[in-house]
Amino acid sequence: MTMNTSQPDDGGQAEVRKGLAGVVADVTAISKVDPETNSLLYRGYPVQDLAATQPFEAVAWLLWHGELPTADELAGLRATEREHRALADDVRAAIDLLPVSAHPMDELRTAVSVVGAREVAGLSALDAAADPEETVARAGRLFAALPAVVAYGQRRRRGLDVVEARDDLDFSANLLWMTFGTEPEPVVVDAFNRSMILYAEHSFNASTFTARVVTSTLADVHSAVVAAIAALKGPLHGGANEAVMETLAEIGAADRVAAWLDDALARKRKIMGFGHRVYKHGDSRVPTMKAALDTLVEHYDRPDLGDLYAALESEFVARKGIYPNLDYPSGPAYHLMGFDTATFTPLFVAARVTGWTAHVAEQQAANSLIRPLSEYVGPARREVPRRL
Repeated sequence: MTMNTSQPDDGGQAEVRKGLAGVVADVTAISKVDPETNSLLYRGYPVQDLAATQPFEAVAWLLWHGELPTADELAGLRATEREHRALADDVRAAIDLLPVSAHPMDELRTAVSVVGAREVAGLSALDAAADPEETVARAGRLFAALPAVVAYGQRRRRGLDVVEARDDLDFSANLLWMTFGTEPEPVVVDAFNRSMILYAEHSFNASTFTARVVTSTLADVHSAVVAAIAALKGPLHGGANEAVMETLAEIGAADRVAAWLDDALARKRKIMGFGHRVYKHGDSRVPTMKAALDTLVEHYDRPDLGDLYAALESEFVARKGIYPNLDYPSGPAYHLMGFDTATFTPLFVAARVTGWTAHVAEQQAANSLIRPLSEYVGPARREVPRRL
């Protein structure tokens, strides 16, 4: 662990690392990027292997408990998840207070606050913080509740009513069912399940670190998740998958990419979906998600979108040497499934809540209040003028 040896906030010559780049803030056993293989590992397992073989519920259990579940443990988690799938009346009422034009991330943030208030009603702030075991139990119930919120958000924007959950479908298939009201085809469920696993966890990213900072104050898990949702809303983090689809829609066709990119680069526009602070040779999650996108392009007979995707990637990599991140293939994949662009980041939340809450429990298990220093660059001490 890197020790902070800088001077106090009132001065000194500390090294300042903007954005905490390169700073090791703590230890974690949840995930890492293996530099030898450029592969993201969840508890030691390559994420691409998990995405190819596991249901999302099993990966959630892995993140929370450190090992893949036994058959009985998976059955128990699925039973709990299905018990808490329904859209609660108070959560729906809170969402309905928001304008339909509100961003769905605001709906999610509000919904998690309502769920959290119900969970800890009558408890003191210290008791509400709970312990890691109780946090994981609460996390499981929140994990179960979020798909209904995501689905209802899209449906109410389209003027449609709630679709009730089904207990004969797994997590991924049920989220699709509640959103669209039709039973999803296996190829779509498989692609969606893979995306959920790929988005589930990514070490000390901005939203996860936000959740750990809030947890370090002894706040409860729902407060930490609300803060993480706020961090994820930003277009430099979770909002990037929305921006990718907006970019592709703006370009329109593969033969327009070169001219569009000429103009965008001349105007110094930020092209979302490319580059990543952690990966220097391309995001290791991209090949798995790109393969899922390819199956959807074929399934929905949309070679035009596949060609546009490939053309922008080829042109941008050739000109800038910067490779796609996970948001680049996930945006068009969610579009083909039928999700509104504004729903993309809430889908990220439905996945990442598993990683966030695993980190909350880990922070609780060996907590220290997170309070970094700052280098003051304002005016030197000065006298207050006499009152005029």
